Amino acid sequence: MPWSQIWFNFFNYPHMVHGGIPWYMDLLRMLLRVLISVFFILLTVPPLVWFERRLLGFMQQREGPNRVGPWGLLQTIADGIKLLMKEDIIPTSVDKALYIAAPILVLIPALVTGGVIPWGPSMVWGAAAPNVNIGVLYMLAWGSLGVYGIVLAGWSSNNKYALLGGIRSSAQMISYELAMGLGILSVVLISGSLGLRSIVFDQANYWGTPALLHLGIGFPQWHIFQFFPMGFVAALVYMTSMVAETNRAPFDLPEAETELIAGYHTEYTSMKFAIFFMGEYANMVVVSAIAVTLFFGGWAAPIPWLGEVPAAIVSLFHSWGVDWITYLVNSLIPAVWFVLKIVAFLYFFVWLRATLPRLRYDMLMEVGWKGLLPIALINILLMAVTLSFGYTVGLVSWVIVAVASLIVVASLPRTKLFTERTRRSRTVVLHSTAKSYGGAESAISISSPAISAQSAKPVAPAGAVDKN
Repeated sequence: MPWSQIWFNFFNYPHMVHGGIPWYMDLLRMLLRVLISVFFILLTVPPLVWFERRLLGFMQQREGPNRVGPWGLLQTIADGIKLLMKEDIIPTSVDKALYIAAPILVLIPALVTGGVIPWGPSMVWGAAAPNVNIGVLYMLAWGSLGVYGIVLAGWSSNNKYALLGGIRSSAQMISYELAMGLGILSVVLISGSLGLRSIVFDQANYWGTPALLHLGIGFPQWHIFQFFPMGFVAALVYMTSMVAETNRAPFDLPEAETELIAGYHTEYTSMKFAIFFMGEYANMVVVSAIAVTLFFGGWAAPIPWLGEVPAAIVSLFHSWGVDWITYLVNSLIPAVWFVLKIVAFLYFFVWLRATLPRLRYDMLMEVGWKGLLPIALINILLMAVTLSFGYTVGLVSWVIVAVASLIVVASLPRTKLFTERTRRSRTVVLHSTAKSYGGAESAISISSPAISAQSAKPVAPAGAVDKN
């Protein structure tokens, strides 16, 4: 057996190595897995900033960064150097320990949460901590700790506006965490497991006829398509909540320039200020990876024949005596699909920022409490009914609830404001010639008799004296 095959088996298939592997090699493999997870999140941040700015420029018909380096590729590095060279100021009368710890508390949950997200099917290299059977609970526990960094940043700054910004941000994150948790719980009901690896394997199947599946063609059984439309609603609830959890547009009230100066990070400068934004972009990567894992098949390919090396190439590698290349490529293909799906979600984040206007804070809270939370509760109840009594009963129940909800929403005063109280009392008439502004007054219906009588009174010509 060639040395390349031996080393490949050593790192990927330890059970195939005669006599097992020494403990220090197992420790080395564990450290490498952790470093891959952490550095993937951290090293994604600079290109993500450039990707967002260039994509926003494309969507808004402008160039974006294009001066520092080719296509502006070095602009993010220049911004990082600029922040690093700025004076690191600690204001007086702040709680110094919490003031310094707050940015770290924002960044650490994103790095730690990524440890249980699987990027491949392997039990050896599939995740930083593969096969954690309570991965969903671990993910929710660490994800909820990010709010502490924001609250402590506002409180420790000894600034009333920063404190108000921190409180509002914490209220926003807590509100949307409830709906997010219910959306994730829907996936737990479907898959019957709290382990993220098991959840992905539950989606790594395909619908189709035996003939098509034999040709490698099938429709993926991702959770977003399970028990449609309930799985789709759960995915929609999670994706809306993840945008609010990361403080991204249109839910970017914490960092809005017109809202309470700069929010909870008003008193921060230099790299402590930069760490807040590193935490935001790292959270974008992590919540996108979670969405891919829970609803979009994780590392599974959308079509079966795209998930492995074709048989013709496998036989070619075998004839050359380099079967290990086949194993290596097959082990990298799931990670490639996983990364491509994350990039699609990052595009979704930028697309929202370029498209939707920022919500007012009262609107933001109403969407969370009066919109997403009731929808998530009803959806998880209907999903439980589906799992207990069958898809037909669940679908009929969903239709009944949807129709009843539409009737209730149609009767609300705010809905009638847009359907009944319109400014137009008649159909708009187009004229070939210009009409005076006074002619438009005849189109206004006046209901008050007093006003009608007053309007019927003839108007004296200009310059006339009223003898009465």
